[in-house]
Amino acid sequence: MSKHISKILIIQTAFIGDVILATPVIEAISNANPSIKIDMLIRNSNRGILTDHPKINKLWLWNKSESKLMNQLKLIAEFRKQKYDVIINLQRFMSSGIFTAFSGAKQRIGFDKNPLSFTFSTKVPHIIKKGIHEVDRNLDLVKSIFPEANASMKLYPSKEDFEAVENYKSEKYIVLAPTSVWFTKQYPAHKWVEFINQVNDDIDIYMIGGPDDSDAINSIIKVANNKKTVNLCGKLTILQSAALMKDALMNYVNDSAPQHMASAMNAPCTAIFCSTVTSFGFGPKSDNSVVVECAEQLDCKPCGLHGRVECKEGHFNCANLISTNSLLERIQ
Repeated sequence: MSKHISKILIIQTAFIGDVILATPVIEAISNANPSIKIDMLIRNSNRGILTDHPKINKLWLWNKSESKLMNQLKLIAEFRKQKYDVIINLQRFMSSGIFTAFSGAKQRIGFDKNPLSFTFSTKVPHIIKKGIHEVDRNLDLVKSIFPEANASMKLYPSKEDFEAVENYKSEKYIVLAPTSVWFTKQYPAHKWVEFINQVNDDIDIYMIGGPDDSDAINSIIKVANNKKTVNLCGKLTILQSAALMKDALMNYVNDSAPQHMASAMNAPCTAIFCSTVTSFGFGPKSDNSVVVECAEQLDCKPCGLHGRVECKEGHFNCANLISTNSLLERIQ
């Protein structure tokens, strides 16, 4: 079957981190057969992650914020015109199953947990257990057509992206990504302040995030005493942030998208895991990476596969008990 494949569509319309975790699929297909045209469907708001990706033939964008269903139907019609040989669906949600089921693709590959997996030609188990990373789960989908498929996360900041952050690299620096969509995945502000105040004054501190994170980061900077802390929220694109992370002494991240950005750049990474655990399969993959957690055994950790809007126990000890020294040691 793989000898007759000329066009493949990859579907991943979830969040930023999920798209980055999908990049090994692009790399694995390209490595197996560079002549295959690889298209990808992502949500419109994530287009900056894969801008000018050298191995993507066409980037399809789904606007989910306005006329979601109408836009989906239009895309399905376009996919049927493309006559894809294979669709690889990385998501386990109904909407992605609809794209897959009605795409007209000759071969439809996806996870067995998708509600419409009964319409797929190939169903692959999605297993969450210790030792299996999400990258491995995604690559299992590719192995149904390329059994030896293997690759790592990878982003492609342009020359212009690296030039845009060059001025920030004149001194030693670290990068902090303090925020997260989920409260229990987010290292607390007072703990970031405690850490920042103990960083040597010959090191610049750059704090990154989206425009919506700016107020939260400004509040951290206002309380902290370190005057070398700079808020870059909303001032850099995703790929420019990735270019900045590449040459940092260390990148400090939560269990969230910036962790996967660091992995995709093989940048040094200290990942702070509060309520979640690495056995879920979303830990860092950089050569120089460490996961920092509280040393105490907590009966309430993990409290779920994803983060929560609040600590159900009220104490948030999985974050508050993390030693600041464990973060400081990573700079040294």
